[in-house]
Amino acid sequence: MDIDLDPIEQLDAPIYHRYHATSSRAITPFLHAMKRGELLGHLSTATGKVLFPPLGACPESGQATHMPVILSDSGTVLGFTTVHLPIPGSKLVPPFTVANILLDGADQACGHLISECEINAVAIGMRVTAVWRAKEIWNNSLENIEYFRPIAEPLVDIDELQKQCLIKANHRKKSAQGDQDA
Repeated sequence: MDIDLDPIEQLDAPIYHRYHATSSRAITPFLHAMKRGELLGHLSTATGKVLFPPLGACPESGQATHMPVILSDSGTVLGFTTVHLPIPGSKLVPPFTVANILLDGADQACGHLISECEINAVAIGMRVTAVWRAKEIWNNSLENIEYFRPIAEPLVDIDELQKQCLIKANHRKKSAQGDQDA
């Protein structure tokens, strides 16, 4: 038998792992809220910003976050990308659009799918709302939201939205600091 001993420089060998983990004290309330159909963020008392999804610490200050804030399931597209290539192991069929969505009341964007519109109709500043899966299959996961769809509202000026978010965050920060001083 003739054996080829030339080195192979590239090999595609996807590896899949199934993990079992326990959620942290910060994430557990968020996951329980998802099962109830609520979007739970955390207020950073250091910055006044509402973080979604909550990670347990403010990325700007490093301080722990624990003050819950229930958010709307509508928001604004801050940025997006259209995926044209298939993703190994994914059920999504290209082309599809993934967007950074700033939920109303939040100061940190989350990524999710956009659907129910032509991919070339997605725009920065577009207003969207969540399309939830059937309640009977909800679990403790952000996957309870199937995707976001456009709503019939005018495009939002992102620069103005950023200014308004900073004003609200500063107000919440002062309020939180006042509560701590009292």
